[in-house]
Amino acid sequence: MYRVVLVDDEHIILNGLARAVPWGEMNCQVVGTAGNGEEGLRLIREMRPDILMTDIRMPNMDGLSMVAALRSEFPRLQITVLTAFRDFEYAQTALNLGVCRYLLKPSKLEELYEAIRTMTARLDVLPPLAEGAAPEDDPATEGSVARNFIVRQALDYMQAHCAERLTLGDVAEHVYVSQWHLSKLINRQLNQSFFDILARMRVDRAKALLADSSLRIHAVAEQVGYVDVAHFSKSFKRLEGVTPGEYRDSLGAPQRPERRGI
Repeated sequence: MYRVVLVDDEHIILNGLARAVPWGEMNCQVVGTAGNGEEGLRLIREMRPDILMTDIRMPNMDGLSMVAALRSEFPRLQITVLTAFRDFEYAQTALNLGVCRYLLKPSKLEELYEAIRTMTARLDVLPPLAEGAAPEDDPATEGSVARNFIVRQALDYMQAHCAERLTLGDVAEHVYVSQWHLSKLINRQLNQSFFDILARMRVDRAKALLADSSLRIHAVAEQVGYVDVAHFSKSFKRLEGVTPGEYRDSLGAPQRPERRGI
């Protein structure tokens, strides 16, 4: 029996899916339902289903990022989207991320049956996952589009928030994956760590700010996300080969006396 999770914030539809579909006849069993995306993610990680039927336009949830996260973390998971959102580009992106079917509400039962039959047929031909292998390392599945999507979303969020006290957990929460999974994705895709990328973003911002001679270096450090000016100076020199003060001198901008010795 293939394990199924249903996610929808419309309880009438959720209950209808659970009761109207002859799941047992289709070699499936509903193992859980959720009324919102956050609850759905927790349930999926707990139950590890084979099939997910979900709406992706729910409150406080970026549906495409959720789909990408699930396809990245669980590439064997077969997903059918059931939604009232009629947008061709959105639907195409969802399909490119690995969604099996994109069905518009209200859907006919035959459309639901066809989607379920397609998902179970795909599962039927997948070889068993090698013992000890992590789901995202499964060579029998392809999740590169979803993984690329997640990394791009993470980088965009980091760029927008790098001047804040940003952690790996903050970014992972934004893209709906675990910290461990995001760290692994970033290292594999970019051959850099989260902290190296964050430092580079901050130093690049600092270089632009250092051109303004009215800003003290400790103020620049604070504006790009460093609480400790010594840490900022060390990171800057590691990446640029010179201290922030030396970099400012190289621009020809006058150096203001620094109270903190930098």
